[in-house]
Amino acid sequence: MPVIVLEAKDFTSPLFVVRTWEVLSSCTTFSLVASLDSSELNKNLSYLNTFRIFCMFTWCFFFTLTLLIHILSVIQFHSLIPISWKNLTMTVAVLGALMCLSTSVVFPWIIMDHQKLSTHTVAAAVLSCLTFLAYTSESYVLRTQAHEQRGYMGSMPGLLKILQLWGGCQMIPLVMDVVCGPPSGVHCWQRWVSCMSYGVCIFMSLVTLVVILGDFAGRCLLPFDRFLAGFSLIGVLFYMVATVICFTKILQLRDIRHSIPNKGVELIIAETVVASITLLAYTVDLAFSIKLLCDRSHA
Repeated sequence: MPVIVLEAKDFTSPLFVVRTWEVLSSCTTFSLVASLDSSELNKNLSYLNTFRIFCMFTWCFFFTLTLLIHILSVIQFHSLIPISWKNLTMTVAVLGALMCLSTSVVFPWIIMDHQKLSTHTVAAAVLSCLTFLAYTSESYVLRTQAHEQRGYMGSMPGLLKILQLWGGCQMIPLVMDVVCGPPSGVHCWQRWVSCMSYGVCIFMSLVTLVVILGDFAGRCLLPFDRFLAGFSLIGVLFYMVATVICFTKILQLRDIRHSIPNKGVELIIAETVVASITLLAYTVDLAFSIKLLCDRSHA
């Protein structure tokens, strides 16, 4: 089969420009961070090292994924891949914007303790923000396309599911303090119940994403709308439990704050904020699912 390449005018299209911007900025960002030595990062603190790995993984993962999408778009081979292309590109763009927003907050937080900042660390922080702007621009370009080109993930329920997946991804480094973080002064059972809740919800988000990207909705044992409504309900219940535990931790901080490092307090507050945002996303998604089920039952 001959290789089809884009026409010359396509190389100046907004989508081509923003994807090139994403590849270059993300590659430069993780290259700068990889070149830093231990004196420029708090590698001696295990929980901060976890967040550094989280940032590096985010930049490298989305660089690789965006580069593959970019190449396949140029040679027009995406039609040969058994994946819903429009849902894949929208998912990568929106999730990339959210994840790069997180790294643009987390990475400066990591280097804030240094009294003397190097040019490499400052440049990496700035480039991370530029990467976030690049993915945000691609999300906007894809959202302005026709509804048929955006796919399910470009709709409001689809965007909410991406937000849910983002919330689960943020919890991975946040709950690592169970093993290697500073003492938080909260009960062990609270930590592990939260971890179980986040783990179940991440698994459900990944299953939903695989079903949508693989166009497996018609092969589900249950109707797909009921399948999504069930996952949304489970997500609401689990995140309600996790959010209550988070606020309980904050209330406990009033009595034990003097014995907890500042970073430990910040981790608890960050977990509470992300859990609340994700709970809101699941709640709104459940409302959309119930409305869809009611509309179909009356049709």
